[in-house]
Amino acid sequence: MTYNTAVLAAVTIAVIIVLAMALARAIIGPTVYDRILAVNMIGTKTVVIIALVGYLDGRPDFLDIALLYALINFIGTIAVLKFLRYGDLGKASEEEGDI
Repeated sequence: MTYNTAVLAAVTIAVIIVLAMALARAIIGPTVYDRILAVNMIGTKTVVIIALVGYLDGRPDFLDIALLYALINFIGTIAVLKFLRYGDLGKASEEEGDI
């Protein structure tokens, strides 16, 4: 195991520990927004783990998967926040009018 691989393995373990702390925050969180933030952080850390594992295995195509997962995580967070604010995902607001 080279020095770079050992450092990346240690970083991966540290990210997994932070991921566990975020999971605890998602379960304990007193408000819905704390839970959403924790789930978003879990998604972000998952992207980092996918990228690190891809680098450690020498598979650069994992970076594409990590970017796709990050995009899905972002869109999912926006959708949940819109649902919490308006109560519906598909309805247009009344100010916009019918199109």
